[in-house]
Amino acid sequence: MSAKQNILNKLRNSLTGTTPVPDDFDVALVTEPWTYTPEQRIPQLRKLMEAVHTEIHLSTEQDWPALLAQLVTDRQLPSLLIAPTTPHGQTVTAHWAQNPALPALKAYDRRVEEWKDELFNDTPASLTTTLGAIAATGSLIMWPTPEEPRLMSLVPPVHFALLKASEIRDNFYQVQREMNWAAGMPTNALLVSGPSKTADIEQVLAYGAHGPKDLVVLILEDA
Repeated sequence: MSAKQNILNKLRNSLTGTTPVPDDFDVALVTEPWTYTPEQRIPQLRKLMEAVHTEIHLSTEQDWPALLAQLVTDRQLPSLLIAPTTPHGQTVTAHWAQNPALPALKAYDRRVEEWKDELFNDTPASLTTTLGAIAATGSLIMWPTPEEPRLMSLVPPVHFALLKASEIRDNFYQVQREMNWAAGMPTNALLVSGPSKTADIEQVLAYGAHGPKDLVVLILEDA
C-alpha cells in the first residue's frame, strides 16, 4: 500500500463512530449586516474601492464613451485594447470613428500566441465589462469569456472596467444565489477590489506587480 493510500485510509477510519455536526447555517449572519438600499450601494462600493486606490467615475449609458475617450487622452495613453465583437467594444469603435484624433484602438481578435510580445510589451490599457459588483466588499465581479479573455484585464498596466449600477449587489451570498453559481462557474471567475499590489519585498507596498497598476471603474448610473 502506498503512503498516500495509507494516509487516506487513516483519515477515513478516523470518522468511524463520529456524529456529523448539524448544519445550523444562519443566512442572516452573512446578509443582514451587509444589506443596503439602492441609494447606498454606489457610495458603499466607491468608499471601499477608492480606499485601495481604485479610480471611480460616474457616467451614463449615453455618455460613457466620451468619458472613456477623455480619460484615455488625459493619461496620454497611445492605444486602448478592446473586445471588438462585444456590444461595448462596438460602441467604443463607433465613438472613436467619429473622433479620429483619439489614440489608436487595438482589437483582441487573435490567439495570444500570435501577438504575445505586443500584448505584454506594447499594450498600455484595456477596456472590459464586468458581471456586476459587491457593495459589502467593494469588489468587481469579473467573468472572462472567449471574446474578452482574462488577459485583457490582467496584462495592460491600466484597466478600464464598465459597471452597470443596476448590477451592484449587496453581498456575496446574494450574488451566489441570484446568479446560481452552484449550477456552474467559469474556470476563472474573479472578485477584484483594486489595482494589483504586493508587499512581499521588504514589506514595501508596490502597485502593478502582478497585474494592472491602475484600475479605473466607470459606473453607469442609468443602466
